Amino acid sequence: MEFNEKQIEILTVAEKLFADEGFDGTSVREIAQLAQVNVAMISYYFGSKEKLLEALVLFRIKSMKLQLENLLQENSSPIEKIEKLVALYIKRVYSNRCIYQILHFELSNKKRELNLEVFTQVKNDNLELLRNIIREGQLQGVFQQEVNIELLSSTIIGSLTHFHMNKPYFKELLHLPTEASYEHYVLTTFTTHIQKTIKALLTHEDN
Repeated sequence: MEFNEKQIEILTVAEKLFADEGFDGTSVREIAQLAQVNVAMISYYFGSKEKLLEALVLFRIKSMKLQLENLLQENSSPIEKIEKLVALYIKRVYSNRCIYQILHFELSNKKRELNLEVFTQVKNDNLELLRNIIREGQLQGVFQQEVNIELLSSTIIGSLTHFHMNKPYFKELLHLPTEASYEHYVLTTFTTHIQKTIKALLTHEDN
């Protein structure tokens, strides 16, 4: 599904409101007011608030597959590809942390059934691309054969989620007084740490 400029504007407003006020705490009227459209336009584009959330999820994840496909085709070593993959995951999750926050809440409280089949399919497609990168390294003898590929993305995203959920603690602990210094740390030092962690999982033989 391709989104036009007005749809993207509505989705962007909805994302911020959902993250700040919760899905239930946000009304379609409030979204319409901030996006400077009428409620009928939102209904025309998305049908319902639930469908708008589903569209928001799709909007935020649809480009990941293309980026992974491009990474797989790069003329670089498996180690370099893994380093770039980790940096890509962290940058995307950090940049789109609002939608991850919304999804975590919606999927954990199970108050409503969302049709996220497309989201699941894209995640499966992305997992297969990750498998292909790992297999390439295994065929070259760079990565060990016994790798739990399914848990690699959870290791990356879970580490970032924990770090961000404890943001006040880490900002004080690591002397990161501003938002800019915190973001810089995430995209540099934290990313390097996770890159080393994932490379260790891929290259060290199990005992």
